[in-house]
Amino acid sequence: MTVTLQVAWLFLLAIPIACIAWTVTHEEVFREPREYCSNGSRTAKTLLERKFFYLFTCEYCFSHYVTVLFLFLTNYKLLMNDWRGYIIAGFALVWIANVYMSVFSFLRQDIKKEKTEIECMEKENKTNRVNENEANKKFQAINEANEVLSDPEKRQKYDLHGKDWQHAEQYEQQAQQRGSSPGGQGFTGADEGDFSSFFESMFGGSERRRQTQYRGQDYNAEFTFSLIDAMETHQQTLTVNGKNIRIAIPAGIENGQVIKLKGYGSPGANGGPAGDLYITFIIKPNADFKRLGNDLFTKATIDLYTALLGGETTIETLKGKVKLKVNPETQYGTKIRLKGKGFPVYKKEGEAGDLYVTYQIQLPVNLTAQQKILFTELSKLK
Repeated sequence: MTVTLQVAWLFLLAIPIACIAWTVTHEEVFREPREYCSNGSRTAKTLLERKFFYLFTCEYCFSHYVTVLFLFLTNYKLLMNDWRGYIIAGFALVWIANVYMSVFSFLRQDIKKEKTEIECMEKENKTNRVNENEANKKFQAINEANEVLSDPEKRQKYDLHGKDWQHAEQYEQQAQQRGSSPGGQGFTGADEGDFSSFFESMFGGSERRRQTQYRGQDYNAEFTFSLIDAMETHQQTLTVNGKNIRIAIPAGIENGQVIKLKGYGSPGANGGPAGDLYITFIIKPNADFKRLGNDLFTKATIDLYTALLGGETTIETLKGKVKLKVNPETQYGTKIRLKGKGFPVYKKEGEAGDLYVTYQIQLPVNLTAQQKILFTELSKLK
């Protein structure tokens, strides 16, 4: 096999290796086995057992397993035809496969971000269309009111027939056929100068024999609080139009969620029902924790020595401090999952999402001369 063909096979074989390693270590279909291995990597008794389980939770580590399998199945060698060709091919396949997985991870994040932006735009457009329809209805009502007020004849028809004033001629014809008064469908004996109940509700006037009831206007309000406050159910007092309203905010409420308080809007007219109060809850962003649904995401910084040799580290959660066990040779960006340490599920007592912790490794600074010599010696050992 020529070198060109070997290189072509290198990039080709790395594709299924990357697909298998990513699927096993990230996708939902292998979630339960992956959680079992993750737990084993922390709780197994011996170092060998912990390392064995850990290889199934990291795409970089697991890609070595898959690469060995493909080398066995394909007998693929790179550059050399003896055992050294297997070693070179193994490292090259692992490296190319991890490049594929890194590119896929970035593309997946960009697609998810773009999808979120599209959903926000669609929601905003829907809100604008609803507001536009409401504005059109109000504009039509104002035009009708102006048409009636500016014409004494039309105002008289409205006083007699109410909202059906535009069909006044038909009503009068029917009334004449039955021999009744033309005002039979509306208010009988009404003076020409009287205003209808519709205009009395807007501009005032003498009390009519029959008044139209109008529902009060709805109120909209926003309430802003922190992510920590949203984790627990608590009481809150709001002041609306001089009235104190005490409400219970359930734990796990979503950012942007709206609740309705019936009857706490503007009072109705002519004995009509009061409007409602709509409260939108705004949760301020937290500098240390990112919320996605019921899951929380945070970062933890460990030093280089703990990352290499293993140990323990303590992190802050929204529910207090938690001590974590760090496996030896922990890579930068390693993500662990703490089940049930995330955000409470809305109106489901005792249920909570998960907390995902991403390790960041802090390199030592201000090294002494002896430390530099030791690191130099370590670099030569590789």
